[in-house]
Amino acid sequence: MAVIESTISPSSATFQANRDGMLALITRMRALEERARAASAAAKDRFHKRGQLLPRERVALVLDPGSPFVELSTLAGYMFDVPDAEKSVPGGGVIAGIGFVSGIRCMVSANDSGIDAGALQPYGLDKTLRVQELALENKLPYVQLVESAGANLLRYRVEDFIRGGNIFRNLARLSAAGLPVVTVTHGSSTAGGAYQTGLSDYIVMVRGRTRAFLAGPPLLKAATGEIATEEELGGAEMHTSISGLGDYLAEDDRDALRIARDIMANLEWDRPKPAALSFKPPRYDAEELLGIMPMDHKRPVDMRQAIARFVDDSDFTEFGANYGPATVCGHARIEGQAIGIITNNGPLDVPGANKATHFIQACCQSRTPLLYMNNTTGYMVGRAYEEAGMIKHGSKMIQAVTSATVPQITIYCGASFGAGNYGMCGRGFHPRFCFSWPNAKTAVMGGEQAAETMAIVTEAAAARRGKPIDKEKLEAMKAQITGVFDGQMDVFSTSARVLDDGVIDPRDTRSVLAEVLAICREADARSPQRMQFSVARP
Repeated sequence: MAVIESTISPSSATFQANRDGMLALITRMRALEERARAASAAAKDRFHKRGQLLPRERVALVLDPGSPFVELSTLAGYMFDVPDAEKSVPGGGVIAGIGFVSGIRCMVSANDSGIDAGALQPYGLDKTLRVQELALENKLPYVQLVESAGANLLRYRVEDFIRGGNIFRNLARLSAAGLPVVTVTHGSSTAGGAYQTGLSDYIVMVRGRTRAFLAGPPLLKAATGEIATEEELGGAEMHTSISGLGDYLAEDDRDALRIARDIMANLEWDRPKPAALSFKPPRYDAEELLGIMPMDHKRPVDMRQAIARFVDDSDFTEFGANYGPATVCGHARIEGQAIGIITNNGPLDVPGANKATHFIQACCQSRTPLLYMNNTTGYMVGRAYEEAGMIKHGSKMIQAVTSATVPQITIYCGASFGAGNYGMCGRGFHPRFCFSWPNAKTAVMGGEQAAETMAIVTEAAAARRGKPIDKEKLEAMKAQITGVFDGQMDVFSTSARVLDDGVIDPRDTRSVLAEVLAICREADARSPQRMQFSVARP
């Protein structure tokens, strides 16, 4: 055993300051999530009056009671719907996450039709594409609860229309991969969105509520002069009895969700069985994770202290501890599941990059999933480091990350700057899952460094031209650059852009990692022969 000894002092002023800062960020995050829930719940009377359930009520009913649900990208689109921090509603108009339906682990996605009738919100497209990608990569059946007014024509952008085709392509890919797509169409599914219903393997429609047509009555009349009611044109009874689009006719939302659960229950699909693994919880309280990470990314932190609070028995077998010590690598377990961990106690140097490369390759050899805990300002710079081959050895590390054959999971824990973001399997390197702690910062460099760099360049250019420097303008430029960088690097900005899969409370790290490791293990164990057929619709 190699138990990490605790070196933190929970009663210290530093710990308390870190804890207060982290709690303030968590409070802000939860308040934004609650704002989205409240905005949707404001439609409760209207929904219930017409016999419908709210979107979150639908999600709750389709999931197995008491089962874990990993909700994804709750901050998507924050500040992009309206540029007012006090009024913006995050979530992208989509509720999505991984949970259990009739004992089967699934990706569940629901239009949040309590907000703008389910019209896609800013970054809702990116969120939907990401959850579809996760379903494909992790071999998860896809359950979607559809009720959407479609694209918001007042915010029409041609690129969203073009990229939006990927939603339908991915539904076809899921089905072709043998991953059932089960759809409950609770309300509107119109125009291009009709294919969200049509490209499903099993379709449940609700009497008197479902509407699926390529052109609604107003457009139909404008285009052809034909007059038809919504029910005649695309109602549930027509589609389940005449067109054949719908497979099941439900009486109301509850009945529709019951049918969806029955469909899943009758699938010949492997139900995950609890792994027969014995393990001990961490020796230290997860609450202490709140006070470990400094709010200022320039302040040092020993990431082993964070590891000790979420791995089994706080047992961490460090790899190459004396070589490149600022890069920490080692083996641990989470709820009995093996994992290799790479993290940073400072910038990545040549020995650290070489050690990480070796460790990644060793984990691939032993089929051990990898966890990257980002806390680095990047690769070391300077003449000595360039001569030592920093680019060459950093590139080898990036190559190892890119070529890894095991699931890779990334958590942004502190800074993730420059090429360090790439070497530590940042979002651009397609980790299987990518989460952030609320204090994380992600950028090409710090705002002050960017501003100082441009100041030096500007001064050098002026000197070449033989012109004096306007110090006031130079300071204004530096302030503007710092503001741009600082305004985009925190998680409320990056997660809004779906540059991670969600922000998690550090105290939930162990439970989240246990779930995603189980998801990865089940996906890798799923027989390829079971993944090659799709349902052929008549």
